[in-house]
Amino acid sequence: MSMLCVNAFSVSIDGFGAGPDQSRSQPLGRGGEQLHQWLLPTRTFQRDVQRRDGGTTGIDDDFAARSFENLGAWIMGRNMFGPVRGPWPNDEWKGWWGANPPYHVPVFVLTHHARPPLEMEGGTVFHFVTEGIAAALAQARAAARGKVVRIGGGAATIRQYLQAGLLDELHVAISPILLGRGEPLFEGIDLPALGYRVKAHVATEAAMHLVIGR
Repeated sequence: MSMLCVNAFSVSIDGFGAGPDQSRSQPLGRGGEQLHQWLLPTRTFQRDVQRRDGGTTGIDDDFAARSFENLGAWIMGRNMFGPVRGPWPNDEWKGWWGANPPYHVPVFVLTHHARPPLEMEGGTVFHFVTEGIAAALAQARAAARGKVVRIGGGAATIRQYLQAGLLDELHVAISPILLGRGEPLFEGIDLPALGYRVKAHVATEAAMHLVIGR
């Protein structure tokens, strides 16, 4: 059965996975773009997301590359897909990433409002799931065909899968910043009681990488 993982999810030292006041102009909230300074310069991000040559190598890039290995499907919350709230007014919004999103596999978006599947360039197909996290996971595992199912975020979506005990592994990159407010990742969750422990940790100048699993 496909593993369910969170890979390369950035949080601040005070535990926030996005800043406050998220909007179309600030999709990661105020200050949230600072969370990913460890990732943005890496060769993996430049090549696979920005489609550019160059980029840094080393431990940060190793974790970035690891996050894309053996992926068969993604799951994300509606807030990660876009800023539209409530019933979909139309099919105009197609995500933050342009015509060719960096996923290239089926993506299952949690939402309360139905919408037809959205086919994009490069093999990405967004499926909108209204039946909850278990249904999204079942559909993602069927699509992944034994490969990894990755939860992209946001923090609220990861929390739901954590609290349900469904996550197999999390790679969290703690960035050396303070946000003060925003979307908390672990608040109120007793990870040891759910059977999770830190399996690996390594620090770089840009982040502390933690691998948490059972």
